[in-house]
Order: sequence, then C-alpha cells, then structure tokens
Amino acid sequence: MAEAQANIGVVGLAVMGSNLARNLARHGNTVAVYNRSYGRTETLIQEHGSEGTFVPAKTIEEFVGSLAKPRTAIIMVKAGEPTDAMINALADAMEPGDIIVDGGNAYFPDTIRREKAIRERGLHFVGCGISGGEEGALNGPSMMPGGTDESWKTLGPILESIAAVAEGEPCVTHIGHDGAGHFVKMVHNGIEYADMQLIGESYDLLRRGLGMSAEEIASTFDEWNKGELDSYLVEITAEVLHHVDAKTGKPFVDVVVDHAGMKGTGTWTVQTALSLATPVTGIAEAVFARGLSSMVAQREEVKNKPLAGPDGKIAYASEEEKAAFVEAVRQALYASKIVAYAQGFDEIRAGAAEHDWSIDLGAVARIWRGGCIIRAKFLNRISDAFDSGEKFESLLQDAYFKAAVENAQDAWRNVVATAARVGIPVPAFSSSLSYYDGLRSDRLPAALIQGQRDFFGAHTYGRVDMPGTFHTLWSGDRSEVEA
Repeated sequence: MAEAQANIGVVGLAVMGSNLARNLARHGNTVAVYNRSYGRTETLIQEHGSEGTFVPAKTIEEFVGSLAKPRTAIIMVKAGEPTDAMINALADAMEPGDIIVDGGNAYFPDTIRREKAIRERGLHFVGCGISGGEEGALNGPSMMPGGTDESWKTLGPILESIAAVAEGEPCVTHIGHDGAGHFVKMVHNGIEYADMQLIGESYDLLRRGLGMSAEEIASTFDEWNKGELDSYLVEITAEVLHHVDAKTGKPFVDVVVDHAGMKGTGTWTVQTALSLATPVTGIAEAVFARGLSSMVAQREEVKNKPLAGPDGKIAYASEEEKAAFVEAVRQALYASKIVAYAQGFDEIRAGAAEHDWSIDLGAVARIWRGGCIIRAKFLNRISDAFDSGEKFESLLQDAYFKAAVENAQDAWRNVVATAARVGIPVPAFSSSLSYYDGLRSDRLPAALIQGQRDFFGAHTYGRVDMPGTFHTLWSGDRSEVEA
C-alpha cells in the first residue's frame, strides 16, 4: 500500500486526464494516478514522470490509500455510466469528509443527483467544468467548480495552482453549490457553439459571397483579431484557413467534409433555456445549423434535384465596395457575438434563480478570459459591466455594449439583408438581429398570439388598461369575463 502522501489524485488517464495530472505535478502537487488499464498509468510515469511527483496505483484501494486526508480525487472518465461506476467505487473506498470531483462534461441534473447521493454518504461531490481542451488541461484551463463551501477550501488552492492566468488572476472560482459548476460550463459551451457558427457564417459570406480565397480570408481574420474581435476562436480560425492540405495542395478547409459534429452540451444549453423560458436564439440556431449540416440524405437529394434560388454571389462595383462589405461583416460578427454572450449570461442568471445558486456573473466573465475556448478580449468589458453595480436585465443595456451594438446595427442589417437577397444562410446573424429588434419593440405580435390562445383554448389574457386576467366568450356572445 502506497504511503498517504498525495494531496490530489486523478482517475482516468486518457489524454485529458493525463494532461491534467501532469499540470498538477508541474505545479508542486503530489499526484496519485489511477487508470482501469494500468498500462496507461505506466506510460504516464515512463514518459512524464520527471515532470513532478506522481504516485501510481494499480487498484482503487491503493489509489485512495495514497491520498492524504481529506482525500481529493478528480475523475476524468467517459460521461454517463462509467462516471457513475467510478464515483461509487471511490465512495466505497473513501471516508466521510473526502472529496470526489467530476471533471468531465456532465449534464448538470446528473451532477445535482450525484451530489445529493454522495452527500448522504458523508462525502463531498464537486462537479467541475474544465474548458480549454487537451492544451488547456496541460498548460492551464479555465475551471468552473461547484460543490460545498467546505470542499472549496481544500480544492480551491489546488485548482488555482494549475488554472490559466489572465491579468494576474487564476481562471477559476467557486461557482456555486451542487450542479452550478457544470451548469455554467454547459452554457459556456453553448456560447462556444454560437461563436463558432457566427464565424462560419462570416467565412461563408466572404468565401462564397465575395469569392475571396481561404488565404485572403485568413489574413482578414488575422487583422480582425488585432481589434475588438481579439479572441481565441478568431485566432485559430485564421490558422485553420492559412493551413494547406499536404496531399492535395488545396486549402485545408476545402478538403474537410462539411458535416459539423456535436457532443451534446449545445443541445443541453438550448433544452435548459427552453425549460427556463429564456431565449438563446443564437445558440439554438448554431445547434440547428450543425444538425442541418449532417442531414446527409436530404442534402444529397437537393444536390440531385436542386431547389431554386440565387447563386450566393455578392456583386460589388469596386474594391472599395468590397472592402466596405468585409468591414460590415466584421461589425455584424461583433454585434451578434455580443448578443450570444448576453443570451448566455441571461441563461446563467435564470438557472441560478431556478436552482437557488448564488453565481457571481462578473467572476464568471473573469475566469473565461483565459484558458477556455471562448476567451476573448471583450470579456473584460463584460466583467466590468457586471461588477459596476449598475442594475440591468440584459447585458445589451450596459452602456458599452449598448453603444457597440447600436453603432454596428446598420452594417449588421446590411449583411443580413444581403445574405437573404443572394441566398447565403446566416441563421445565427439573422436570429441575433431579430432578438435585438424584439427587445427594442414597443409591441410584439404576442398580443395576437395570446388572443388566438384564448380563442381555441381559453388560456386567458391580460389587458393593457387594467389589472387582472380575462377571457372572451368566443363561442358565446363574445363578452369578456374575469378569469
């Protein structure tokens, strides 16, 4: 039995778990490591054992025995049943007061369920969102842990030691209790979907619409990344577009099949938003766009039997006119990006109210400034907005973002209208603009919809000129009665 010397353990040593263990060891932690197949444990020790202090274990019992109290173990295994099985195995070997951390992309209701079950056994359970992929796990991720205040006292310094650092601050904070951490990570991923879709639509407008080459568009994104669009996703977009396929000599993007995959977090974000009655239209359209891209049979049928429509070409009279449209796309991208983040934070606020979590939105914005996939320069502005003390229901009412979107709206409308006219799909641009226009409308057609609902289902309605709830006797004399 190994001596109880490790202050943290990692279970599951595939790439993410292995990189996280290495990151922990590099930063002065003594790391117990366990994998169901001991071969991966041996590989980690052989290839990276010199990076720090590891304590390998062949069994769960040996692993738990090597951990100093309160024993703290991070699970990095496949979501679903494998996670439940490993949680139970650890809980059986641990003692009250010990801490089990799920670092995978779990659905937050599962985390709430697991936390309750583990708490009843006297242990702490922490659902911790980890963003940044394999590189982040190794070099500094953004982390979103939930769990009890007591577990954070032990876990906090460990996570702070390995987190990405932005402007001198570690990109980790205690999000809230039980499922709060995985909830915020879910919304993070939803925003990521929207951000990527908006970038994709920008690319499509420039490539198919203006006929620009992949290399020209790469250079354009390089320039955009020097300004207010400065972000990880814009940066890597330029790198992907610069890349040339070694086999064919063609732009890499041209040899990739245009079916975008997804693992569920975007879908969860939209499903949860629906249950909270919180519109996240940009995220929803990004999810649906990925779904459409993978509708192979339908798309093949349309290729064989084309549907009528314009050819997607945007005519321009001069290079100056072309450059003006490129700038309009940049502004539309920025405005739509702001909407996506505003909607995401609306969902976090609604989720916190629903589940009685105390979530600091400014702190969430700060930990997203480094390490994570959606890290971006303007997250400082978002953090400032939430930390200002000013009360607003939507981020779009903050003075900075209100001005930014208002200044971009002419370009935004031009881009959406042009795309519709030439037949280039821009669902995320369009839905974001419609959301903005919906917010600023004095009256919405919801009044008519409520009238229809009352007509066929007696669902009642309110009146603008008096308090109360009413119903019209549509099948009778059409008089109005109080409901």
